[in-house]
Amino acid sequence: MPDPGYDLIEDYDLIVASFQSEYGIRLSREVNTMPWEEFRQMLAGLGPNTVLARMVSIRTEEDEEMLKHFTPEQRRIRCEWRNRTAAKVSIKDRDVFLEQMKQAFITMAGGRSKLKKEK
Repeated sequence: MPDPGYDLIEDYDLIVASFQSEYGIRLSREVNTMPWEEFRQMLAGLGPNTVLARMVSIRTEEDEEMLKHFTPEQRRIRCEWRNRTAAKVSIKDRDVFLEQMKQAFITMAGGRSKLKKEK
């Protein structure tokens, strides 16, 4: 599952501010009565000019040309996020990913991957 670039708990203040600016909703008053599905839909619908969307954009940016123009603060935010999410990856998931990468490189070099079923 791709990294969404936000954490519902840690970024709650950003989410609240974004709901206020995008929808005019005081989420702190609505959170106890709003159905989960409605909350998820509204969260997904937040526009690019909200504080949460701007933060997600910084955290998940991969374009090297864009990264060259990041401010020191943007670099810090992105680095902290990447370090935090990397720490959440289990050792098993990491090892599976590394094995898949290894096998992909073997295949690209003309070797035979262990991941493919041999006939």
